[in-house]
Formats: sequence, structure tokens, C-alpha cells
Amino acid sequence: MADVEAALDAAGLSNPKVREYVAYYAELTGAERVEVVTAADDARLIQEALDAGELEPAGEGRYYSRSYHKDTARSEERTIVSTSNEADKGVYNNWRPSSEMKPLLHDRMRGASAGKTMYVVPYLMSPPGNDLAPWAAGVELTDTRTVVLHMIRMARVGVDYLNDLEDPDLFVRAVHVTGDLENLGQGTPDDQRYFVTVADERTILHFGSSYGGNALLGKIAHGLRQAAYDGWASKKFLGEQYMLIGIHDKETGKDYHICGGFPSASGKTNLAMMLAPDTLGDRYHVSFYGDDIAWLWVGQDGRLYGMNPEYGVFGVAKDTNENTNPTALRSVAPGTGTIFTNVAYNPATQEVWWEGRTPEPPADTTGWLDWKGDPIADRSPEQAGEPWAHPNSRFTTTLDNVPNIAQDYDEPAGVPIDAIIFGGRTRDREPLIRAITDLAEGVYDGLTLGAEATFAAEGVDGQLRYDPMSNRPFMAYSEGDYARHYLDVVGAASEQPIFAHVNWFQRDPEDGHFLWPGYRDNLRPLLWLLQLKNGEVEGRRTAVGILPKEEELNLEGMDVPAEDLERILTIDKARWQQEMGFREEHLKQFANLPDEIWEAHRRVAADLDAEEA
Repeated sequence: MADVEAALDAAGLSNPKVREYVAYYAELTGAERVEVVTAADDARLIQEALDAGELEPAGEGRYYSRSYHKDTARSEERTIVSTSNEADKGVYNNWRPSSEMKPLLHDRMRGASAGKTMYVVPYLMSPPGNDLAPWAAGVELTDTRTVVLHMIRMARVGVDYLNDLEDPDLFVRAVHVTGDLENLGQGTPDDQRYFVTVADERTILHFGSSYGGNALLGKIAHGLRQAAYDGWASKKFLGEQYMLIGIHDKETGKDYHICGGFPSASGKTNLAMMLAPDTLGDRYHVSFYGDDIAWLWVGQDGRLYGMNPEYGVFGVAKDTNENTNPTALRSVAPGTGTIFTNVAYNPATQEVWWEGRTPEPPADTTGWLDWKGDPIADRSPEQAGEPWAHPNSRFTTTLDNVPNIAQDYDEPAGVPIDAIIFGGRTRDREPLIRAITDLAEGVYDGLTLGAEATFAAEGVDGQLRYDPMSNRPFMAYSEGDYARHYLDVVGAASEQPIFAHVNWFQRDPEDGHFLWPGYRDNLRPLLWLLQLKNGEVEGRRTAVGILPKEEELNLEGMDVPAEDLERILTIDKARWQQEMGFREEHLKQFANLPDEIWEAHRRVAADLDAEEA
């Protein structure tokens, strides 16, 4: 049995509530030893992981890891929010009573770390001194060394964050036990995995995975699910799956900040890491704050503020290249301490590769291993087209490695929010950008955010897979309460942010080409949005928002065909009327949806009908 007291004393972890918590789970899981870690332990832990074969070198100061082949992504169907109040049950949060789930998870965890080290990771999911820091402290217990290394890159890790709490009991208790990955029945009726956030007890219990989203508990489980619940319970803030960027106008000296939500594969990370187009670079500089999570609150001056609670980037490698995201490539350059997971790897040359990294994979396959560790040179003709890297392969790097990281990203004050945007991948229906100046209509638009579903997946051609505020997998309480809380928090701000919906993915219906080039040029419609908020342009009003007039967009250095530009700055009324029917059915699922949201829906539908008439 681990000598818990000695380990905690040696690390200087003095918080008595943390000590009680660690001792309880060390005994429950049967860990052989306990080790408290901080960011200062990174180099030693890296070397230990290399010596143990848990990591491989991927060039100078970079590392490669491979997970069990059935453990490569989050598992939404096994992810549950538990509380003691059934009123917290929503459509998407897989609610189950904590009286059922806590004993079940404890049974799974009992003795499951026998013979292993329990690593104690004290962390903070905010800049120190931030207004929301009381909800940001946590302690993850994990039996997997690589999880510790990812946490050091993704959160601020140190014992002082827990020793210095004003209330020593106010921290998230996050327990991760890997389990026997080869015998958990992943994806079968006998699946043993459970990933549970006991939100009203601020306790996270995850069993049966070592993959990032299931194991880095400070990130999604705390940073999104628990934070969303805490924000609602405290009535003080929103925890959202939002990117956050800054735009500096060198000519006027003004700074603007935009956050927003995008469903999977809708361009969020590329937008967050965007650089200004060459023709606009002399005037505008885009700064990176975060690509995945933002916490929003009203500051003492009455403005809406935001910050990225994370300390790193856990990015999808697929299709990341010099064209799509040069910023990301520089963030994972040699010497950055980056950890790559489930990409293709060549042990002889220490190179990594993933689909989309270059137009074609390396021509010489000698020594290359795919994401499962199988030699690519040994593939049969039938296997030739299989991917080298897993589609959900990842890179983990710290914010300090991002070349255009905002200078004030770690400042306690956060940054004032000027605009909140939503964006989904749709081939038609959604124009390039439509601005929304009414709060209820902005929240309504976020609740009906969606990305294009395939016919095979959904069975309804043209219907979106709705992802409210891009928070569908991370909802912690009922959607009606969520909408009410969102209206209340943002509505309390003395200066309202402007809302907008963006879409970089409209296609020509005949030949399928993208009508807008995207990537760095996405700055242009965002600049128009800020000008609209400032009263510098007026746009063209439609039933679903304000669209840019062609002459209001800065298109310097671009060559967009006139017919393409006209199409992406136009509303297809018939398509939108079809969409309103889908939206109504979507919203009917949610109990206690605020009247303001239904009024916004009826107003948009009526305006569409009037426009058509």
C-alpha cells in the first residue's frame, strides 16, 4: 500500500482536504505508490516514459505515443453527467443519478491500479488571480504517466494552486483509472468504460481509457462539463467550447476580441490560429488565445470578458499543413516538447506524418509504421488505401509555442468580448456571414447551430446535425436552463457583443468548388462584422441577419468570381423556410426553453414569409 502521507509531505502538498481525497482513492484503487507532480517534473517524466517505451523520440524535443487501437477518441455514449437532481436531465447530457453512478465507478476502480503509481496532478484551469479562479482548481489522480505529461502541457500544474485556496475544499476531484484496455469490451454490450462527471459534487470519475479526451480531466470534463455546471450553479459565468482570438488594428491602435463555437470539422482550430492575409498584414495582426474552450463572465466594469482556461493545444493533426494552418506547424516544431499521438511514425528517422501533412505520403515506406504500429511496407494491395495516421490523431503543445500567442493570454483580467460567432459546415443555405444584433436571436441562432449531416448518417438529406453552441457533447444540465443562463449572463453586460453566423464551406452546386477560399481570408468577414458593430458599415438586412454589401468587404488581393461572391452574400429563402421547420422540431425537444427563444424563432419565420411575399 502506498505511503500517501510521506509522498504528500515530500511534495509540500499541505491542503488537508486534498490529502484526504488522495488517501481515499489511493486506498480504493490499490495504488502501489503515490507521486505528486508539478510542471518542474516534466523532463524527468519524459525520460522515464522514453526508458519505459511509453514514448518514442520524434526528432529534437518532440515525442510520439501510440494508444491502444480501440482507445482513440472520446466516447459520447459512455460519457455521463450525474447529479442528485433529475431536473438536471437534458436531451444531450446522458444524465444518470449520482446515487447509481458513484458506486458503479467505485466498483470499477476498486483495486484497478494495483502495482501502479498513482500520480497526483494539482492544476489550475485559469490564469492565477482570475475572477473565475475559485472554480478553476482541481487535482487529477491518474495511473498513466503519459496522461501526466499531457496534463503538464494542457494545464497549469503546481502544488501552490491547491495549497493557497481561500476555501481548501473548493477544488475539483478528478480521478482517472485506465483499466485493462484489452479486456474492457469497447463498443460491445459488455462495455466496461464509464466517463462520469458528478457535477453537483464537483467530482469526475473516468474509467477505461487513456485517450486524451477521456483521460485529461482538466480539459473537457472540468474545463467544459464541470465548468458549465459551476457557471450555472453560481450564476456567474459560462463554460463554452469556443475559440478565442484577438485582432489588433495597427492604424487605429484598437484591439478587438472574438470568440465562438464551431461543430467538429467546421474550421475552428484553423480560424483560431489564423494569420492575416498578406495584403492586410501591414494593418492587422491576429493573436491566438485558444482554440477549444472559453469561460465568459461580466467584469466589474460591466463588460463581457473571456479567457481560455487551458494552457496548451490538443489539436487534430489530420489535414494540418502549411496551407491550412502554418501556425499549428510552427507550434509543434522541433524543440517544442510536443507529443504526437496516433500519427504515422518512422523509428529509424524519428519522423512523423499524417494524412494532409503533404499531398502524398512519403514515397519510400521503409521503416514507416502506421498508427497501429504495423509496417506500412508490409501492406497487401488491399490495404494500400488505408490511412497511415488515425483520423483523430493529435498533437499536444503548450500555448507558449504558438508563434502568434497573445501577449496577455495569461493575464488575470481576461479580455473584453466584442463578438460571438457560430459556424457550421454547410454547402448551401448559410451565407458567408450574417450578423445578429439582438441577444435573443443570437442565442437562438447558437441553439440551432448545426453542421451538414450525411444522408446515410441521418436519413434526411439536407438536414443539419444540430450542435447547440457547439456544446452538444458537453452539456452538463438541461438545455432550457442553459439558454436561460446564457441570456442572463450575456444580457447583464453593459455593452452587448454582436453575434454572427459564418460559413466558409458553401460550394457550387454544379462542379462542387468552394465559393470562398477560406483560411487566412476568413479575417475579411470578421473585420466587416467589427465595422458593423462600430457603425462604420450598414450591411443589408434580411430575415436571418445582416449581410455584407459587396462593396463593404475588403477584398484587396483576392480574386473571387462575381457569381461566387453574389451567391455567398445571398439568402436562399426557400431553403431557409425548410430549415425553419427543422429548427422548430429541434427546439421542441428542450424543456422550459425561455419565451425569448421561441419569440425569436417566430420572428425570423414571420420575416422570412414576409420577404417571400
